[in-house]
Amino acid sequence: MPSSPAPLTLAVLGGGNRAQLFFSLAAANPGAYRLVAGADRHAERRARLRALAGGPGFQEFATAEALLAAPKLADVLIVGTQDAAHFAHALAGLQAGYDLLLEKPIATTPREVLKLARTARELGRRVLVCHVLRYTGFYRRVQELLAQGAIGDLVSFEATQGLDQWHHAHSYVRGHWGVAENSTPLTVANSCHDLDILSWLVEAPCTTVASFGGLQHFNAAHAPAGAPARCTDGCPAASTCSYDARRYLSDRKNWLGTVFDGAATATDAEITAWLSTSKWGRCAYRCDNTTVDHQTVALQFANGVTGSFTVTAFSQGRDLALFGSRGRLLAGRRTQLTAGCDILVETFASGQVERITLPTGDDADEALMRAMPDELRKPNPAEMLTSLERSVESHLMGFAAEESRRTGRAINLADYGSRE
Repeated sequence: MPSSPAPLTLAVLGGGNRAQLFFSLAAANPGAYRLVAGADRHAERRARLRALAGGPGFQEFATAEALLAAPKLADVLIVGTQDAAHFAHALAGLQAGYDLLLEKPIATTPREVLKLARTARELGRRVLVCHVLRYTGFYRRVQELLAQGAIGDLVSFEATQGLDQWHHAHSYVRGHWGVAENSTPLTVANSCHDLDILSWLVEAPCTTVASFGGLQHFNAAHAPAGAPARCTDGCPAASTCSYDARRYLSDRKNWLGTVFDGAATATDAEITAWLSTSKWGRCAYRCDNTTVDHQTVALQFANGVTGSFTVTAFSQGRDLALFGSRGRLLAGRRTQLTAGCDILVETFASGQVERITLPTGDDADEALMRAMPDELRKPNPAEMLTSLERSVESHLMGFAAEESRRTGRAINLADYGSRE
């Protein structure tokens, strides 16, 4: 009987929310993983990584650069630092001999994305990108239905991602991604997930991208009368404002832990003091944000399929409508609310309607970590479900969408990639 493969050893750059999540999922599966090293400039985050690792030999580093300068420590390096550092840390990790689990976005410019892909090919490294949605039972079932011909040949689609208003205000107004010029556009920072899924479902290269959108609501013109610069300064509209930062003390406290390291044990007074000086205490209408709050992307693919994708702060959850030559498939939050199922398939000729309900508890991050050992051992790295090679297109689609939005021109994706 063949023996089980040895556990993959993992090191991590960054000890924030996402890095801790992947480390905790790996720690829960000791047969597949062994946690050996971590780097973060905050001692308390390093302590959490060490606690998750559990073993006495765990090596800590105060900076990513210090870990990367050490002799190779692990099979796989998790790049979980802030977006602006992904390219430099991933490139250095490849050059140091690591395979990578790379958080999205891959990098902050198209040129950097393409350089990482080229470097990985030249060095023979494997890079698994955290496009976790491909590993979920929901999107796998949609893909299977398309492959089985449930609606005939795919002709067109409509897809929507509702970010949720609080999520948008937390991340893309007050938060790390509020100033697009310092991070990546919304279609990359957030929606490369969705563009990746659409590329996967269509199964053909994207050829043309056009896009429209803007920052319509989260600006000073919509600030309540008398609203101060900070919610902690006493806002007259606090009781009716959806974005009152003092909600971090109550029904939105779960969001606080993603940005405030002491949130779990902090008193209300300590949280209020933190809000009085941090970015997350600012009035959502009086920030320096430039990221759009709604955007629609029109897409054309080499096989003739066309479709639209809309990302908006003013809805919640993902919705998908696929229109085929023999029927249509509806899936997502709206389908759950209106049809009482996760996926609805209607066949035109017979008028038959199939309602599909999937098991609950389908966690995308868990699914990725379950799959990663087998994915990294595939003979051809490009065949990994979320390989760097596969992920390049969705990132270029996102960057091209932003260029189209800014310039008002449709973008030929092949020309766009070659000019980078």
